[in-house]
Amino acid sequence: MEPILLVEDKTELRAMLRKALERNGFRVEEAPDGSAAIQKLRSKRYQMVVTDLKMPGASGLDVLRESKQADSTIPVILLTAFGSVEEAVAAMKEGAFDFIQKPVDLDHLKLLVERATRQQELLRENLILREEFSARYGFPRIVGESPAMKAVSQQLQRVAPTDSTVLLLGESGTGKELFARAIHHLSNRREQPFIALNCAAIPEGLVENELFGHERGAFTGAGNRKAGKIEMAQRGTLFLDEIGELPLASQAKLLRVLEERRFERVGGTQSIDVDLRIVVATNRDLAERIREKLFREDLYFRIAAVPLTIPPLRDRDDDLLLLAAHFLEKFGREFGKGQLTLNEDARRRLRAYSWPGNVRELQNALERAAILSDGPEITPELLPAIATPVRTESAPPNLVPESFSWAGSLEDVTSRAQLHVERVLLENALRECRWNKTRAAEKLGIAPKTLLTKMRATGLEN
Repeated sequence: MEPILLVEDKTELRAMLRKALERNGFRVEEAPDGSAAIQKLRSKRYQMVVTDLKMPGASGLDVLRESKQADSTIPVILLTAFGSVEEAVAAMKEGAFDFIQKPVDLDHLKLLVERATRQQELLRENLILREEFSARYGFPRIVGESPAMKAVSQQLQRVAPTDSTVLLLGESGTGKELFARAIHHLSNRREQPFIALNCAAIPEGLVENELFGHERGAFTGAGNRKAGKIEMAQRGTLFLDEIGELPLASQAKLLRVLEERRFERVGGTQSIDVDLRIVVATNRDLAERIREKLFREDLYFRIAAVPLTIPPLRDRDDDLLLLAAHFLEKFGREFGKGQLTLNEDARRRLRAYSWPGNVRELQNALERAAILSDGPEITPELLPAIATPVRTESAPPNLVPESFSWAGSLEDVTSRAQLHVERVLLENALRECRWNKTRAAEKLGIAPKTLLTKMRATGLEN
């Protein structure tokens, strides 16, 4: 949790208030006047502000305004002398949480701080899912109301104010870079650079040059010194997408950056200290990459301190139509089409599809539909062929249950069908053999160990 910023120009009173707050479990940072407080608010994130109203130089009202500009959810409690109550009430109209008169009643102050803390938790709940958050920071909105999205957004908001390395997991198209940007903008580094590098998009021989930069003459054509992404992200956030594709040699050097906060440019001998926060993402199974000797185990443990899994769109059924409406509003505005809406058949078609490309695929499908539409209504015919339900009239009867999903790629559908067929065969064999696994394995012509593995995969283990 972020500290409380305590602003009071009288040293003895400031010391007394600090001790009282710390006794009640709060972390406190001090500022001796309003000007110092404003500088702190511009460089760091605080849980709340407790400030004197009248001070030399910048006043408590100036501190209040700066607090609200930095983060509208920050509660500000004003300390006011007798006779300044009217000014304190006026300040509350500008967004102050409450005020307390001097001499300060410490029990009353504790009560106000606890109440402000609870209010702020409610205001910040799922902040990144709110439209005003994306509008304030100027990047695409994260849309979602499903329990899965709310859960991951709450986890993200807890870790964002720290400097911990975050590992974002999820399928391609789920929006991992968007979440990385949200982490940056909710952190104390939000005024500093956000630098992104897709490790899979850079040829292996050029990865280190992109990451670490190079010295003049490091290789043929290196006529000038070049700063790498790590150096460019100084005091900010470095986002490494597709970290699982990083070459092993580069992984060792990245590990040093994480552990020692220093690196050398390619062709250089001088160590350069760096202060940055690293966020990484992957759609690969890093544990499998480790078994294949393609990813360092020590690097995995270093980056996986805070893993966050972004749910796929098929697990966000509540968000599908919400996202669709968001994209149609966006494309209707961009293409001058006005308010675009899905008719009922188009809604059903969107729901019937599994969206293996996740949010990115949905966005592309609706952009195409918006471009091709002649009116305000989006019909099923405007949606791409991949979203068309499969015709199953020619399939053998009783091959798969009626609830079987034919949506997705050939590999996805085949895998689901194979799993269904294996379950039927396994269950029949086990019933015939009165659930004797050894005999069932012999009947099916497979090893007992293979039988157990397939029972787990098909949900028959119990």
